[in-house]
Amino acid sequence: MAYTLAQIAHIETDFSEKFGIPRQSGLVEELRARIVFEPEFRSPDAVRGLDGYDYIWLVWQFSTVVQAGQDGTNWRPTVRPPRLGGNTRMGVFATRSPFRPNPLGLSSVKLEGIEMRPEVGPVLLVRGADLMDGTPIYDIKPYIPYADCHPDAAEGFTGQTRRHLLEVSCPEELWAAVPQADRDALRGVLANDPRPSYQHDPARVYGMEFGGLEVHFTVDDPVLTVRDITRR
Repeated sequence: MAYTLAQIAHIETDFSEKFGIPRQSGLVEELRARIVFEPEFRSPDAVRGLDGYDYIWLVWQFSTVVQAGQDGTNWRPTVRPPRLGGNTRMGVFATRSPFRPNPLGLSSVKLEGIEMRPEVGPVLLVRGADLMDGTPIYDIKPYIPYADCHPDAAEGFTGQTRRHLLEVSCPEELWAAVPQADRDALRGVLANDPRPSYQHDPARVYGMEFGGLEVHFTVDDPVLTVRDITRR
């Protein structure tokens, strides 16, 4: 029997577009976000006991991906992961690509707290999310260390694409445009190299939106240099 998923919440983050969002959850734990429940799911009873966990799983939708056949009738069995240069094909189920039969994502985020707000009910305060602002959330589950953590697990082709951190260079006068509470988060996003992995032009100027700011930068590996930060 077919079942229609109900959106239970949405997330509020500093990313109004996809460019710049960390490639995986937890890479930049300084990133703060809020999960706001939809009206029919705003019962405090629904989150009773959730504050006993440090991390939670989010099941969400790649809401900006437009792809024919997302009902599973017309899908492609392989995709080209950006971290492999964008030319090597892998099976879609061996990747976390958004282009899949059902556009669902899975992220583990740190639960920092739960606030009860009269106008919207319980709000989950989280860190380390890799979601765009407004992303629909379909389910929330507790992260259980003894069952969910497998430190010795094989890592497939991702073992070839180890995390590569850049050195971030930014003049102090530009940092002044960034609220103090957001500076560590922005620095972490930039250090994780927002560029597509196949672009290596040191003269190219990239732009990304973050928390109402427009940030422009260049990269001459291993240094990312911020060229401009302006208020949108």
